[in-house]
Amino acid sequence: MNLRKDIRLKESLLSKLKEEEARLGSLIGRGSGGAKAISGGSRGRVNWRNVLSALPKQFKAADVRNVRGLKQKRPSEIFAAITRWIDAGAARRRARGVYERV
Repeated sequence: MNLRKDIRLKESLLSKLKEEEARLGSLIGRGSGGAKAISGGSRGRVNWRNVLSALPKQFKAADVRNVRGLKQKRPSEIFAAITRWIDAGAARRRARGVYERV
């Protein structure tokens, strides 16, 4: 009985790790299916929801730029995304230049 419990725990941990690996893979553009968070040319569009989920609880615009694949984005595009997050209720402004995921 104890062996079955150990197997279930290991399988649960493995499935959580697989989900996390798939989520991280989609952020860096190596995921199978799903939207990529990589910008530029033929590589596809940025999935800004994935970018928001990759940020810390409190963040600045510079933190958004540090997400892989967004280094070359113009500041206007970064702030447009932040404004959309605020309008959608996914983020809020805490102080000048400081935002928080909701």
